[in-house]
Amino acid sequence: MVRRRRSRAETEQVVSAYESSGLSQVEFCKQQGLSLATLARYRKQRRQQGEAATGNRWLAVEVSGVGAVVGSEVASGLAVALAGGRRIEVGRGFDAPTLVRLLGVLEGR
Repeated sequence: MVRRRRSRAETEQVVSAYESSGLSQVEFCKQQGLSLATLARYRKQRRQQGEAATGNRWLAVEVSGVGAVVGSEVASGLAVALAGGRRIEVGRGFDAPTLVRLLGVLEGR
Protein backbone atom coordinates (compact mmCIF):
# COMPACT_ATOMS: atom_id res chain seq x y z
CA MET A 1 0.00 0.00 0.00
CA VAL A 2 1.42 3.36 -1.04
CA ARG A 3 0.63 6.23 1.29
CA ARG A 4 0.52 9.80 0.06
CA ARG A 5 2.50 12.54 1.74
CA ARG A 6 0.58 14.82 4.04
CA SER A 7 0.71 18.56 3.42
CA ARG A 8 2.21 20.86 6.03
CA ALA A 9 -1.31 21.87 7.08
CA GLU A 10 -2.29 18.21 7.49
CA THR A 11 0.79 17.39 9.59
CA GLU A 12 0.09 20.46 11.73
CA GLN A 13 -3.47 19.21 12.21
CA VAL A 14 -2.21 15.77 13.28
CA VAL A 15 0.17 17.30 15.85
CA SER A 16 -2.52 19.63 17.17
CA ALA A 17 -4.95 16.72 17.47
CA TYR A 18 -2.34 14.71 19.40
CA GLU A 19 -1.55 17.59 21.76
CA SER A 20 -5.19 18.24 22.54
CA SER A 21 -6.12 14.54 22.81
CA GLY A 22 -4.65 13.93 26.25
CA LEU A 23 -3.56 10.50 25.00
CA SER A 24 -0.10 9.00 25.16
CA GLN A 25 1.80 8.93 21.88
CA VAL A 26 1.27 5.17 21.62
CA GLU A 27 -2.50 5.42 22.19
CA PHE A 28 -2.88 8.31 19.76
CA CYS A 29 -0.86 6.57 17.04
CA LYS A 30 -2.90 3.38 17.40
CA GLN A 31 -6.15 5.33 17.06
CA GLN A 32 -4.91 7.29 14.03
CA GLY A 33 -3.07 4.46 12.29
CA LEU A 34 0.26 6.30 12.52
CA SER A 35 3.66 5.02 13.45
CA LEU A 36 5.41 6.55 16.44
CA ALA A 37 8.23 7.61 14.13
CA THR A 38 5.82 9.54 11.91
CA LEU A 39 4.29 11.41 14.86
CA ALA A 40 7.79 12.15 16.20
CA ARG A 41 8.85 13.50 12.80
CA TYR A 42 5.75 15.73 12.55
CA ARG A 43 6.33 17.07 16.08
CA LYS A 44 10.01 17.74 15.31
CA GLN A 45 9.08 19.59 12.11
CA ARG A 46 6.60 21.71 14.04
CA ARG A 47 9.21 22.60 16.67
CA GLN A 48 11.74 23.51 13.99
CA GLN A 49 9.19 25.65 12.13
CA GLY A 50 8.37 27.45 15.38
CA GLU A 51 12.04 28.06 16.12
CA ALA A 52 12.64 29.32 12.60
CA ALA A 53 9.67 31.67 12.86
CA THR A 54 10.84 33.18 16.14
CA GLY A 55 14.54 33.01 15.40
CA ASN A 56 15.26 31.61 18.85
CA ARG A 57 13.63 29.88 21.78
CA TRP A 58 13.62 32.79 24.24
CA LEU A 59 10.25 33.86 25.52
CA ALA A 60 9.11 37.10 27.04
CA VAL A 61 8.45 36.78 30.75
CA GLU A 62 6.29 39.08 32.80
CA VAL A 63 7.07 39.27 36.51
CA SER A 64 4.19 40.41 38.66
CA GLY A 65 4.37 41.59 42.24
CA VAL A 66 3.79 39.33 45.22
CA GLY A 67 0.09 38.90 45.87
CA ALA A 68 -0.99 39.57 42.30
CA VAL A 69 -4.70 39.01 41.92
CA VAL A 70 -5.94 36.39 39.46
CA GLY A 71 -9.71 36.40 39.26
CA SER A 72 -10.87 36.64 42.86
CA GLU A 73 -7.93 34.70 44.30
CA VAL A 74 -4.48 35.83 45.29
CA ALA A 75 -1.75 34.16 43.23
CA SER A 76 1.42 33.10 45.01
CA GLY A 77 3.51 30.86 42.81
CA LEU A 78 4.37 30.45 39.17
CA ALA A 79 2.24 30.54 36.05
CA VAL A 80 3.33 29.66 32.51
CA ALA A 81 1.10 30.60 29.58
CA LEU A 82 1.46 28.11 26.73
CA ALA A 83 0.47 28.19 23.09
CA GLY A 84 -3.20 27.66 22.38
CA GLY A 85 -4.29 29.42 25.57
CA ARG A 86 -3.11 26.62 27.83
CA ARG A 87 -1.67 27.57 31.20
CA ILE A 88 0.25 25.79 33.94
CA GLU A 89 0.08 27.24 37.43
CA VAL A 90 1.75 26.04 40.59
CA GLY A 91 1.25 27.50 44.04
CA ARG A 92 3.81 28.28 46.66
CA GLY A 93 5.32 25.11 48.11
CA PHE A 94 4.45 23.00 45.04
CA ASP A 95 5.85 19.49 44.66
CA ALA A 96 8.78 19.90 42.23
CA PRO A 97 9.09 16.18 41.30
CA THR A 98 5.42 16.11 40.30
CA LEU A 99 5.92 19.19 38.12
CA VAL A 100 8.93 17.54 36.46
CA ARG A 101 6.81 14.45 35.69
CA LEU A 102 4.02 16.66 34.30
CA LEU A 103 6.44 18.48 32.02
CA GLY A 104 7.78 15.14 30.80
CA VAL A 105 4.26 14.05 29.89
CA LEU A 106 3.56 17.33 28.10
CA GLU A 107 6.79 17.00 26.14
CA GLY A 108 5.88 13.44 25.18
CA ARG A 109 8.74 11.70 26.99
